Amino acid sequence: MKRIPQLSVLLFVVLTSPAWAWWGGGHDILTQATIKALPDELPEFFRSASGKAMIAHCAYDPDISKNRDMAHARAAEYGEHYFDLELIKDNPVPVDRDAFIELCAELNLVPRKVGYLPYAVAEWTERLAIAFAEYRKWPDNPIIQYKCYVYAGFLAHYAQDMVQPLHLTIHFDGIVQKDGTKLHSGIHEKVDSSIEMLKLDPNELAKDQNVERVGELFPAIVKQLKNGHRLVDKVYELVEQYQTLKEPSPELLKFTKEQSREGVRWTASLYLTAWKMSGSIKLPGWLER
Repeated sequence: MKRIPQLSVLLFVVLTSPAWAWWGGGHDILTQATIKALPDELPEFFRSASGKAMIAHCAYDPDISKNRDMAHARAAEYGEHYFDLELIKDNPVPVDRDAFIELCAELNLVPRKVGYLPYAVAEWTERLAIAFAEYRKWPDNPIIQYKCYVYAGFLAHYAQDMVQPLHLTIHFDGIVQKDGTKLHSGIHEKVDSSIEMLKLDPNELAKDQNVERVGELFPAIVKQLKNGHRLVDKVYELVEQYQTLKEPSPELLKFTKEQSREGVRWTASLYLTAWKMSGSIKLPGWLER
């Protein structure tokens, strides 16, 4: 699959959105590795070379939707990529968007300021499960296969954002001080660029992965969210090392590889979960493909 030139990616970062995720090439690497890591239980069309290319292609799309010239798409998409856990204080993460919006009203919070990331992950996992259910019924329909690729690409993007710790905190681009100033501003882009700048190998990231169904979907998402949030301090411990990505320290390289492998494991586990869920989905009787 052709990679977007690094300069083009950087220009896209600068011109479209300050709240970036992994750079596009980072999502590409992680998604390729995810498909390589999948167990044979998932259908061959999904694990094929063309499937891998198409899913990785679609993993770019959530960030592309944040184009400044597309006001409605940008407004709808922007909050899907993060969740500032500190803002909901000691409250449990609500089970769905409606309950979350109700909690934000009680806490006098703007929902978009907190972010919707766990709901994006849950909803796209379930959309993929429904598409897989259609595939089970109509396995020779190529349009359904293409739909699975698109949904999987979106899910990959949000799942991988969840393992970037700075997407889970109010300290997303610097440590916020009591007076409103920030220490280490600019760190977010450094972290986002690390997978691509370090040229991590999809084959290495996919090797020996333990891919399992996650169990109950939303509790697993909340657990992943909290695990990622615990690593915010670790990112800031490495803040000076992120300035030298062209010559990374062993500690920084180890941390980036660990998070990248976790992103691959998490995404692949969600794909497997969607596939297993699809086996018990009853499609409407009026549906004919």
